[in-house]
Amino acid sequence: MSTERGWGCGLLALALALALPVSAQPRTNGAAAAGAIGQGPGFHDPRSPFKPLEDKPGVLPWSLLSSVTTRVEKKKLIAQFPPEVAALHQKKVKIQGFMMPLEPGDRQKHFLLSSVPTSCNFCVPAGPEGLVEVRSLTPVRYTLEPVVVEGLLAVLKDDPYGLFYRVVDAQPQP
Repeated sequence: MSTERGWGCGLLALALALALPVSAQPRTNGAAAAGAIGQGPGFHDPRSPFKPLEDKPGVLPWSLLSSVTTRVEKKKLIAQFPPEVAALHQKKVKIQGFMMPLEPGDRQKHFLLSSVPTSCNFCVPAGPEGLVEVRSLTPVRYTLEPVVVEGLLAVLKDDPYGLFYRVVDAQPQP
């Protein structure tokens, strides 16, 4: 299992990751966290047929979202958001990313956006700072290409699923 790609593949990898001891040392993103399971904005495989996301004017950059640091407290990963990220809580934002469907069908109202494309159907390509849960008001057609949505951003301090970000009342954008 390659930890440089994020959470790895499938439920087995997640189960193995949860069973591994976690260092109590604070972690930051980048090179210091490259070996950490569930850490990092994601790894864009250079063999991918999809180009890495480019920053767009007016669209929240993943570099800002992934600037969060984490620490372990009682075997739980605790996010420490920089002031610039914390200030985005309950603000209307535009965000782009690659869709990971959470519902059946080709139109999604509940999905994840990832900072990098998935490399298999069962992989979570990034840690929690490279994912955003989206609850859309109108269905968004599933595509392998990046999508942009606009909605209210929630910066999550204690999400039961371990997510750091959620966009609600989202609408697809051109």
